[in-house]
Formats: sequence, C-alpha cells, structure tokens
Amino acid sequence: MTQKTPPQDLGTPVSYLVLADGTDVFDRSGTPVGTVDHVLADDHANLFHGLLIKTDDGHRFAGADQVDGLWERGVIVAEPADRLATPSEDAPAELAESRATGLKRAWDWLIQPK
Repeated sequence: MTQKTPPQDLGTPVSYLVLADGTDVFDRSGTPVGTVDHVLADDHANLFHGLLIKTDDGHRFAGADQVDGLWERGVIVAEPADRLATPSEDAPAELAESRATGLKRAWDWLIQPK
C-alpha cells in the first residue's frame, strides 16, 4: 500500500502555485529526500510539470505523476532520491513525453545564469 498522507504534520495542502523553494521533500516512507529547489510549471497553461529537488547527491527531478502531495511545510514524492531522474541536457528516451519535457525544463533552469 502506498502512503499518500504526510509522515508528520506538514500543515495544510497547498497548490504548486504557492509552494516555496526550500520546502522539505519526503518519500512515501517518510524518509527525507531533499528540498524543493524549483517548481516547474507552465503558468500560461496552468500545467504543473514537476519539482526540481536539491538532494545530498545533486539535483533530482520528480515529475508531476511522482508527486503524491504538496503541503505548506513538506512534499511527498513516490520514490526515494536515488530513484528519481537526474536532470541532464539529453533526457533519457525511455521517459514519457511529459517527464522528458519536465527534465528538459529542469536542465534549462539549472544552467541559466543566476
């Protein structure tokens, strides 16, 4: 059975539109994954693509279909950090189109001048 509720009191559910960078991210077992580095979305189409997550081993990407819930003080994702995709210039071909698009957006965001 998969857990779709927070492993601790993470506050009230929120929209991706107000999810803050730096919010803690947990996997379904409650194990810390990292923190939200950036929400990837198409504001004009009101589409949530996923999250760029900062982990101890670098950035990871959780596509929208891998995000179980967003709360004011935490996020639950379906996979542990080591099973999430690593953003790169060339997204793996076996990924679904929506995930590949999100990975490309994550890569573009990572390499943009700050």
